[in-house]
Order: sequence, then C-alpha cells, then structure tokens
Amino acid sequence: MFKTFGPPIAAASIAQVHRATTQDDVEVAVKVLRPDIELRIARDIRTLSLGAALAERLAPASRRLEPRKFVATIARSLSFETDLRLEAAAASELSEAAMAVEHYRIPEVEWTLSSKRILTTHWVPGVPLSDPEQVQGLGLDKAALATTLTRAFLGTALDRGVFHADMHAGNLFASANGDLWAVDFGIMGRIGRPERRFLALILHGFLTRDYMAAARAHFAAGYVPDEHAVADFASALRAVGEPIFGKRADEVPMSRVLMQLFEITDLFDMRLRPELVMLQKTMVQCEGVARGLDPQHNMWTAATPVVEAWMKRELGPEGRIRDIGEDLERLHGALRALPDTIEHWNEIGARLKSGELALCTAPPPRPWAVRLAWLAAAALAGAAAMWAIL
Repeated sequence: MFKTFGPPIAAASIAQVHRATTQDDVEVAVKVLRPDIELRIARDIRTLSLGAALAERLAPASRRLEPRKFVATIARSLSFETDLRLEAAAASELSEAAMAVEHYRIPEVEWTLSSKRILTTHWVPGVPLSDPEQVQGLGLDKAALATTLTRAFLGTALDRGVFHADMHAGNLFASANGDLWAVDFGIMGRIGRPERRFLALILHGFLTRDYMAAARAHFAAGYVPDEHAVADFASALRAVGEPIFGKRADEVPMSRVLMQLFEITDLFDMRLRPELVMLQKTMVQCEGVARGLDPQHNMWTAATPVVEAWMKRELGPEGRIRDIGEDLERLHGALRALPDTIEHWNEIGARLKSGELALCTAPPPRPWAVRLAWLAAAALAGAAAMWAIL
C-alpha cells in the first residue's frame, strides 16, 4: 500500500499519525485509529450524558444551557471521529469552503488509501504554530498570519456554514509562503443559513456600534424571550460593546467579552444553542492562537471585511433573490402536501362523527378535591388576616 511507512510522529487519545510515501512517491500523513477506541468513547459519552442529566435535575438553572443537547452535539462529533471516512469527507468539504479565504489551505485527501480506520492526506509543507521558534525561523509576517487565522474561521463559518472546531495551535501549520494549513477534522462545527444571517447581523451591529440592530437580530432569531424589551437588551449589549470598541485584543480579551455576554444570557433568560456554544468556543481558541502570533491582534478589525462582504452578498439583491427562491420552494412543498393534509383531516372528521374517535375533555373535579381547595383557600385567608392583625 505504501512505499515507506515511518514511526508515529504525533499521537492523541483517539489516533496516531505516521509519515509515509505512496507508491507514486507522494508524501502523505497517515492517521490510524487506536484499537478498541469505540468502546472507550461510548463509555465517555455515557458518563457525559449522565452528568448532563444530573445537572438538569439537580440544578434547574442549568437547563437554559441545554446540557443534554450540548452533550449530544459532542457525542455526534466523537462518533464521527471513530469513522475516518467521515473525517475525510469533512476535510474535503472544508477544503471547498476554504477556497473563499485567501491563504487558508486544507490538505488533499487520498481517498484510495483511506478507510474507516485509516485516513491518508497529503503531507503539509509547513511548521506547527505550537512551535514558536520554527514559526519565527520562517521569517513570516506573524500579524498577517494572525489575521488569516481569524478570517479562516469566520469566513468558512459565514460563507459555507462549516468551520474547523478544534483550531488549537497543534492543528495549525504555517508554510514558507505565508499560507495557513489546518489538520485533524474530527470535530467540525456547523450553523444553518438562518443562524449565519443572525450571526452576521449581530456581529455587524457590534462592529458598527448599532446595538439596537444587534438586539433586534437576537429577538428575530428567537434567542431572547418575547417578554423582555428590545431596548433593555440593546442597552445591555451597549454595556458590553462600548468598553472594548477600538481596543486591542491584549487590552480586552475575547474570552472576557464572551463571559459578559454569557452573564447577559442569564439576565434575559436566554437558552443557549449547542452549535453556537461550539462557535464561541472556537472563537476563543482562535483568539488565543492569534494573540500568540501577534499580541496586539484585533479580532474585530480582522473580522470586519468578512462580515461586511457577507452582509452585502446575503442582504443585497443576490441574497434577496435567493430568499425569494427558497420561499417559493417551501410554498411549492406546502402546496404539494395540501391534498394529503385535507384527506387526513377529512378522515379524522369522519372518525369523530362515527364515534370511533372522541375528543378528550377534562374530568369534573371530585367532591373531595373541591372541599380541599376551599379549605386551602380558607387557611390562606385566615393566615392573611392574622398577618394583618400582627
């Protein structure tokens, strides 16, 4: 299968990587799953699921964080990691998405040399960002590399709705020409087009200091319950945004901003979406790596061109035409389903008329229950009277 096959050069809990050469003399990286890893992951998922269930039961306040849904998202990602064919597909998909970002590269998959337990990709011609000395030795513009990293993450997330969700320094490489390479595609994040639109509106609101627009986007997305006022939420966002506007990342870390936003979610009874938690986690990860390259890296400045380009495309004429097309497609589907729906309701009506089905009605209260309710009311009235006298 391979002309040469070297010892492990990188190892993790799930798999290890070897450097090899194909029969055509192509240098490749070969990722091999560890034996019985599926059983270990299944055990870990059961433990996480139990912890999430206990958290929801013993700490009701945690329910808005959707711990069980978040564990389900992690479990799905982990299950993908045990089938390297799916990781190969993720690498291929991300490679297509990366074409929209300048200097962002994904290694090509060797499909004929990949299987469920083996993933083979072309060897990355670069040095890991986890080794600052090697990066320094390339003589690259590290500030530009940090900007590429931020735009790689946001560009693929907004443009295609897919992003590398494990962007730590060990999974990122820099080549001599300034390209940024990513490896290890076991954990991928995804956000749908509606969520991307709301995300872009929220980011654009912060970037332009239009906090009312950012607040409206939160409400339109259903992130904030309707019983709260849009103006109050806009004021809360202003309290987060104004102190950081125009400052460098080394002065106001993104992690602190996200913690403030997290506190706002509690104040306004917001329920967190698992895919957005993954997005926020990756954003903090990217900021940490970017600051390691350039301590003065400004994530907001780096993100501005990406967000503005997406806004022009999605909210301009092209985006509106696409919206109309999607609405017409949904309308067409609803019209096609209408005859079946009418037939279904006619069948239910006929069964109700014949007595085969009956509508459920609440049973009348039992006499003892009515007496108990009156006794409880009387007790409360007596307690209130005694409190007034005292």
